[in-house]
Amino acid sequence: PQLSQAQREYIGGLAVKAAKAVDYENAGTVEFLLDSDNTFYFMEMNTRLQVEHTVTETITGIDIVQEQIRIAFGLPLQYKQKDVEFRGYAMEFRINAEDPKNDFLPSFGKITRYYAPGGPGVRMDAAIYTGYEIPPYYDSMCAKLTVWALDWNSVIERGRRALDDMLIYGVKTTIPYYQEILKHKDFRNADFNTSFVESHPELTNYANEIPPAVIAAAISAAIAAHEGV
Repeated sequence: PQLSQAQREYIGGLAVKAAKAVDYENAGTVEFLLDSDNTFYFMEMNTRLQVEHTVTETITGIDIVQEQIRIAFGLPLQYKQKDVEFRGYAMEFRINAEDPKNDFLPSFGKITRYYAPGGPGVRMDAAIYTGYEIPPYYDSMCAKLTVWALDWNSVIERGRRALDDMLIYGVKTTIPYYQEILKHKDFRNADFNTSFVESHPELTNYANEIPPAVIAAAISAAIAAHEGV
């Protein structure tokens, strides 16, 4: 949110130059860092789509995966650079099966209940479901939540609503951690950098609340046992 249009165009131009310099073909990601003095630093180029490609897709309306397949098939791009327009803000949350309170230790096991949020400006990429067993053999990310809105404050609020609506029971996840981040004043004011998480260990001090549905189920089971049902 702190980048000016001129800065966006500048680093975008550098990314294009990097791709042209090596005759790069197909989808890729060029990464830069911006310091407090508004100086840019090139980090790396990944010759693939990254997890965060949904953010680009959301603000441009371009299906990058589809374009990647078309290019591999020998077909031309369906867009020219002048056709690419940014609209609004997007934010992605990696929903990981990890315990933020325990140094983000992976949390494996069966998902006892799953509910995905929806509505305008909300995108879910996931293959999990109620009863799904999260194995210990792969990356801990089990879903991606991407939200979109016209401005920064609105995308934060949409993210909060979507995270509040999302349910994953049976394993620990990063959902409550993201909820704490979105509440933080510095983050809401776009006053953060790469040390934000390290500088705010209190973000893991959220309460481990028992979901109402779990409480209701426990009460029902207790009543049934008492009545001998």
